[in-house]
Amino acid sequence: MTSALLQTTLRSLPLLSRGKVRENYAIDEHRMLMVATDRISAFDVIMAEPIPGKGEILTRMARFWFGLLHDVVPNHLLPDDPESVVAPDEREQVRGRAMVVKRLKPLPVEAVVRGYLAGSGWKDYQATGSVCGVRLPAGLKLASRLPEPIFTPATKAELGAHDENISFSQMAATIGAETAIQVHDASLAIYQRAADYAAARGILIADTKFEFGLDEHGTVTLMDEVLTPDSSRFWPADTWKEGVSPPSFDKQFLRDWLESVPGWNKQPPPPHLPADIIARTAERYREALQRLTA
Repeated sequence: MTSALLQTTLRSLPLLSRGKVRENYAIDEHRMLMVATDRISAFDVIMAEPIPGKGEILTRMARFWFGLLHDVVPNHLLPDDPESVVAPDEREQVRGRAMVVKRLKPLPVEAVVRGYLAGSGWKDYQATGSVCGVRLPAGLKLASRLPEPIFTPATKAELGAHDENISFSQMAATIGAETAIQVHDASLAIYQRAADYAAARGILIADTKFEFGLDEHGTVTLMDEVLTPDSSRFWPADTWKEGVSPPSFDKQFLRDWLESVPGWNKQPPPPHLPADIIARTAERYREALQRLTA
């Protein structure tokens, strides 16, 4: 792993956007360079300290899943070498942490799939007996496996804002009924393929979110990242049981620590991360990569 990268400073390509973690640069009208920094966010707040090696882990894992899932749904990954599209003195910034991808028209929704009760889904169930309007059987517990995976879309908020859960009909009104059905079906198919693969390697994918865009032909295409510890809850299968929050190989460890910080209201500025929290978060990301891609 290289030293931590909090922000890129590429001059050879025009900057398109800076997200919570990724920074996108235009290569030409058909391609862009997507660079994963070592920033980490929680509760939609970007932490001041990076997690060394995180961007490389996310990129390796996303590349792995794009390859494994290529026959389920088209994705935006291109075979071009990221180091070939930047200036020689900028190659270190992109080495191991960047992808050359198709430029798409992003759909303004998050495609969330849940296989277990956790996080906001658990809170919603406790209050309503449903998750994002999807009625579930009575008597489920924290971390219960759902009878079948459910699709619960959300808005795709601007940087610094919070995503909001929406109904399928609201999603259809936003992106069109036909596209909404394609996103729904693709999301559940991706989740099922990935969940089966991960379970055989001792990891339960409790929930995850996908992003999609449209290519020049209007084809629904998987984009951004996929099934990383930033966008998913990964639980070790050997310690999972209903009624308790399982340990995880994702940023839930960081969220739990932040919840314990007295006085923080989940608004910027965030608390400073102690060295041991940074190291233990990085360790969980590395273990997820090793278990899933070894």
